[in-house]
Amino acid sequence: MFGYRVPAPDQAMLISGGQRGMGVAPFRVVTGHGAFVLPVFRKTRFLTLAMCEAEVDETCVTHQGIALTVRAVIAFKVGNDKESIVNAGQRFLSDQDQMSVLTGRIFAGHLRSIIGSMTVEEIVTERQKLATEVLETSKTEMATIGLTVDSLQIQSIDDGQTGYIAAMAAPHQAAIQRQAQIAQAMATQQSAEAQQSAARNQAEYQRQTSVVQAQYSAEVERAQAEAAQAGPLAQAQAQRGVLLAQTELAQRAAELRQQQLLAEVVKPAEAEAERIRVLATAEANRMKIQAEAAASYDRVALDRMLIDQLPLIVKEAAQGLAGANVNVLNGSDGLSEIAAGLVSQGLTILDSVRQNLGTPQSDGSRIPDGGSPPPLRAAGPTG
Repeated sequence: MFGYRVPAPDQAMLISGGQRGMGVAPFRVVTGHGAFVLPVFRKTRFLTLAMCEAEVDETCVTHQGIALTVRAVIAFKVGNDKESIVNAGQRFLSDQDQMSVLTGRIFAGHLRSIIGSMTVEEIVTERQKLATEVLETSKTEMATIGLTVDSLQIQSIDDGQTGYIAAMAAPHQAAIQRQAQIAQAMATQQSAEAQQSAARNQAEYQRQTSVVQAQYSAEVERAQAEAAQAGPLAQAQAQRGVLLAQTELAQRAAELRQQQLLAEVVKPAEAEAERIRVLATAEANRMKIQAEAAASYDRVALDRMLIDQLPLIVKEAAQGLAGANVNVLNGSDGLSEIAAGLVSQGLTILDSVRQNLGTPQSDGSRIPDGGSPPPLRAAGPTG
């Protein structure tokens, strides 16, 4: 579009022209976007924001009075803030190459000042300390002109023809050479020891080889001797194995025969004995029952016989009374008492006979009951 301007990503667009009040920047700063610029009435310039480089090659005198040539490289740029852009634009916009020249001169002055307060040993061994102090002392001055420093690198330090740095390094070089010589001597000694060790190992290897060969020969001879004796020994071992097998077979046969006898003789005999015992017990029980039944039957038969003989006993008692002189006082009642007494005498006799015969037992024997029947008495005459 006509009159519309856009700065590059690493540029700041400075638009001048127009009326501005006191204390305000003499131009307008545009970064990162475009702006409409009126032709003729406004003027546009561009200030680089890219990284720049400045080199320093300066001869400085140390605190010891020794001259050193120091070479350094400074990386810097215009600050990104508006104030830094305005400060740098006012100083370098017409000749931006002057930024590198002025930066080199600023750092050269600070290098001379700081190196003048240090010794050669400090400068050589503490380069980072030197760079840090130079950056810190130049920061304020660089900010005033709108520049910021990203890094400072000390590339080299040279003492020219004085040889101070070389002399300073001589003890270290001598120590390093001495260490190198010691290391070489140790390496030589180790090489010699390695060769001696190799020789000893070779001798030991040969000795062990001889021992192994001797042992091998002895083993071969022993194996041959064992092989020569292997025939009879193997035969004896075979016979021993046969005897052991036969013994084991005989033991197994004996065990089998024992089991057969147990099954064919002992077990049947035990079974027969058990059968006979059971039959004997049953027979004894049967005889016991029969004896008890017979005894019971005999008693019943005896009781029947005695009962059958009771009338005869009474009759005989009556006959005994027939010739007796018996007076009956109370008539028929007295006669009845006499008859009853006769019957009672018969029963007593019957009971006495039973007791004398005894009570039948299960084995057919009798246990007497004890006692005797009273004798028959005839009623005496009364009067």
